[in-house]
Amino acid sequence: MEMNFNQHISGQFNADLEAIRNHMMGMGGLVERQVANAVEAICSGDTRMADDVIRREDEVDKLEVTIDHECTQILVRRQPAASDLRMVLAVSRVVRDLERIGDEASKIAFHALEVGESANAQLCQQAMRYMGAEVVKMISGALDAFARHDVDGAVEVVRNDKLVDQQYASALRELITYMMEDPRSIGQAINILWILRAIERIGDHARNISEQVIYLVKGTDVRHSSLNEIEQQAARKD
Repeated sequence: MEMNFNQHISGQFNADLEAIRNHMMGMGGLVERQVANAVEAICSGDTRMADDVIRREDEVDKLEVTIDHECTQILVRRQPAASDLRMVLAVSRVVRDLERIGDEASKIAFHALEVGESANAQLCQQAMRYMGAEVVKMISGALDAFARHDVDGAVEVVRNDKLVDQQYASALRELITYMMEDPRSIGQAINILWILRAIERIGDHARNISEQVIYLVKGTDVRHSSLNEIEQQAARKD
């Protein structure tokens, strides 16, 4: 009887862990769509799509609160250790980054409404499309790496963050040149600047999610580490 009871408790615990992981992945899918739609809205001038992104931000916020509560309940009731504890902590941290990605997507959508059909709407269009597509792939790659416990996939996302940072720096130079040449464009150029900054921040959060994959699998906290240090930790034999 004691063995059956313990098996039941263990089985329920595993179900609880699987549930928070699945809920996190569902939240990740929503956030990924939010980012893709926000970028499409700014690049195509689709104000209806931008409005929808802003409206759905509340869904992302509610998911963060719900999943965070579930993680807290597991910590209190189950008192997990070792890899189980890492799973709960990693999910809690990833959910925080996903919520912030949702915030950035909403910012992009808001500025898409501000830019609208203005003459400067095409400013840095290529950079926004490239960076936007890249960060969407980074979110997808980070979530996939988490689901598969794929350290190599996580490191690849961290590498791609460097590419986004480089494109961001290049776009900033283009914006500054444009504003110097035509001071009348400064107002709209600042809107574009905030959009580019939001996209770059999304890349940072996707990197954070990937760092949690390494923590989950390797048990090593690589936050605030350089790319070289992360690659070394990923290659380390357990």
